Amino acid sequence: MSFAHAEVKKFQNMPRVALAPLPLFLFQPILKRIVTYVARNRPELFTRLGPHTQAVYVIDPLNLPFVLRLQPDPQIPSLSAHRRRENMAYDAHIAGSFLTLLRMIDGGLDGDALFFNRDLKVTGNTEAMVCLRNALDDLDGSLVDDIAAACGPLSRPLKRILSILRTQDRIL
Repeated sequence: MSFAHAEVKKFQNMPRVALAPLPLFLFQPILKRIVTYVARNRPELFTRLGPHTQAVYVIDPLNLPFVLRLQPDPQIPSLSAHRRRENMAYDAHIAGSFLTLLRMIDGGLDGDALFFNRDLKVTGNTEAMVCLRNALDDLDGSLVDDIAAACGPLSRPLKRILSILRTQDRIL
């Protein structure tokens, strides 16, 4: 492994190390606010999921110390952070680096290409995952911008951070 590759690898794991000591209860109100905001402002996302609104999706940003559990029920949407060691049931699981997942949600990367290049790993109910991906692809505008807007007073600095992340070349 070259020195440059080792340095990039070390940087990739920095968010995992930096966020590991934080208690997850700090993230839960933010995640609840995000999923509630998206459900209220993007009902078409839930309509497009059809019967998969009751599915449990685990979103696994590999370079973060936690996974996200999403249940996109339009009546009671749920998004929560869980430690990796928790053995939770799910219908569909998607794993990739945080930046890869972010760019895919933002519409900047093709989910199929990521899957076939092994940048994403999908397990479980692939039909549910494909419906979620298609629902995201069909949205006008950026879901990532909506997520930032849901963060209230933090939205401006978050949008600035997202702007920087969007310009990075596969670092995170």
